[in-house]
Amino acid sequence: MVLSDDSLQLVHFEHQLWVNELAFFVDEIKIYEHQLEGLVIKTNNKEAMQELEQYQNQFIRQKEVLDTLQHDIHVHEQKLSEALQERQELPLDPEYHSFLKEQMESFRSIYAELKKGFYLFLNKWR
Repeated sequence: MVLSDDSLQLVHFEHQLWVNELAFFVDEIKIYEHQLEGLVIKTNNKEAMQELEQYQNQFIRQKEVLDTLQHDIHVHEQKLSEALQERQELPLDPEYHSFLKEQMESFRSIYAELKKGFYLFLNKWR
C-alpha cells in the first residue's frame, strides 16, 4: 500500500505527539516514585507499606510498557521516514499504526486509573 505524502506526514506528526506524551509519563512516574521513597521514610505502618509496594510494582510495570511503546513507535517512525524519503511503498502493514494508536489509548486509560488510585493512596497515608 502506498500512502500519500500527506498521510505519511500526519502519521509522523502523531508519532511526535506520542513520543512527547510518553516522555512526560516517564518523568511523571519518576516524581511518583520519589513520593513513594519519601513515604517509606515517614511510615512504618504495615498496611501502608503493602500498598506502597503494590504501587512500586505498578510503576515498574508501567515503565516497561512505556519502554515497549517508545521502541515500537521509534521503529515504525524509522520505516515511515524511509518510505517518505524514498517515496516508496510503505514497508509495513497499514493497520500497524492503528494498532499503535490502540496501544496508546489503552496505556492512557490504565495509567489514568493508576494515577487516580495513587493520589487516593497518598491522601490516605500522608
